[in-house]
Amino acid sequence: MAAQQGQGPVAGLYPISTGSAELVPDGDSRDGWLLKINGVQSSHIVLSDPLRLDFEYMRWIVALIEDRFDPERTERLRALHQGGGGCSIPRYLAARYPDARQVVVELDAKLADYVRGWFDLPRAPLLRIRVGEARQVTESLTPATRDVVVRDVFAGSTTPDPLTTVEFIEASARLLDAGGLFVANIGSSPDHVSARTEAAAIAAVFPHTAIVADPAMLKGRRYGNFVIAASTTPIPASPALRRRLLGGALPAQVWDDGRVRAWVGAAEPRRDGASPGGAGPRGA
Repeated sequence: MAAQQGQGPVAGLYPISTGSAELVPDGDSRDGWLLKINGVQSSHIVLSDPLRLDFEYMRWIVALIEDRFDPERTERLRALHQGGGGCSIPRYLAARYPDARQVVVELDAKLADYVRGWFDLPRAPLLRIRVGEARQVTESLTPATRDVVVRDVFAGSTTPDPLTTVEFIEASARLLDAGGLFVANIGSSPDHVSARTEAAAIAAVFPHTAIVADPAMLKGRRYGNFVIAASTTPIPASPALRRRLLGGALPAQVWDDGRVRAWVGAAEPRRDGASPGGAGPRGA
């Protein structure tokens, strides 16, 4: 271990409960850090600027959230993050919504301790880190108590099967208050087979969906990320949201519910017990 917990980030390899975490200076800013979990890039943090998000999919997620919940008009955002990692998005939302109440679910207890010490997170009740498995925690929470649920959980490069089923999406949907937003980060290969299966489960639970991705992803030209949003109420893409998505370093498009369902096509959603179990989930 390269440093003691609570003393701020120091480059090095750290043992955690699920393997290892590595902190790497990003080289572009004096206080920027890349967090790798078991060799896979998980989070990027700039200590002095919580509003800087270097991962495109994270920028897409917060763009969708802010389009639904205007920071100037939202008194207190209530968010659940299924997957912790370096808490990049929770730090961002804490800066944009100073009275937000957020819970982050992180499987790895040692990683949660490190992240608290490294990245100067807001303290409870503003931001709580709850150590546990994302599905178990989700199913234990009180219904209709969240405005936003963000699923960003990976074991390696894929989301574990138990967090992609209709039953898990139903459990997540129950947590949302009226007009709430479920947002999921989906890793996809160019054939989009697994992404369509995940999207099918979300579309089976929610009557309204939207997808954000860059054109190369949407056309199946590379491996990358989709962000899918879902709600019980329509998800109109405002002109401001479309401009924001097009103005990023990797311009993105937004598909409405009709295009999402046409893209899903005949893909069958995964259900509990209908597919082989995946590796134990951990926070991305």
